[in-house]
Amino acid sequence: MIDSNLKSLINMHSKEYFISKIIEAVLEYNESMVQEFAQDALDAGIDPVFLIERGFSVAMGLVGEMFSKGEIYLPHVIASSEAMNAGVRILMPSQEEYVPVNGFKGTIMIGTIEGDIHSIGKDIVAASLRIAGYKVIDLGIDVHVETFISQAMKLSPDIIATSALMTITMINQRTLEEKLKETGIRDNVRTIVGGTPVTPEWAQSIGADIYGIDATDVVEKVNDLFESGNIRSLFADGNLSPASYVTESMNL
Repeated sequence: MIDSNLKSLINMHSKEYFISKIIEAVLEYNESMVQEFAQDALDAGIDPVFLIERGFSVAMGLVGEMFSKGEIYLPHVIASSEAMNAGVRILMPSQEEYVPVNGFKGTIMIGTIEGDIHSIGKDIVAASLRIAGYKVIDLGIDVHVETFISQAMKLSPDIIATSALMTITMINQRTLEEKLKETGIRDNVRTIVGGTPVTPEWAQSIGADIYGIDATDVVEKVNDLFESGNIRSLFADGNLSPASYVTESMNL
């Protein structure tokens, strides 16, 4: 943490200064520098949501582009993701330590669907939801459908969000929808789907409730659900249907 003698100097820096430094540190896989700039930005009064959206999300987007072009390889992607997570931990204390003053808005269970080991987008969405005031249960990557079901029955989340970054794994999003119905808990939970190959048509065809484009879009739509006053009655009373709300995409 910076001392008082440096705070006035830091306040002179624009938001863009911290954003550029965070992006640079992530791209250099420098966890300690990411943490330092994240803490300095917080001490300067910069909104952590802004830092995630304009800094970490942009940095990981660049990482994804370089990886797709063959300019970097999987170890570099993993190192970048670890650097990002180091910074996010500064912005957002662990869920066990952090409880909003007015309590959590709701509980969201999130994970990358079975067969898929991609985590970058999912991690950004999870962090954004935490900062927005939600309790997030992150099941991680390659989460089996049975695990989603058992944890949902045990922990009763309001929403289950799944990410699929490969066409061969997105079929498990349909399987999850079917299993939720078979176990009798589908009416008690809303579902969000996303990922590069996922489309609004796919989301609608499997019966998912929400399809978001990115972390910001997901937070906005989840807020809309909870601000309606009753997330579970929102769909049941005909005010909103999966078909009408599945309009965007979520690159988890």
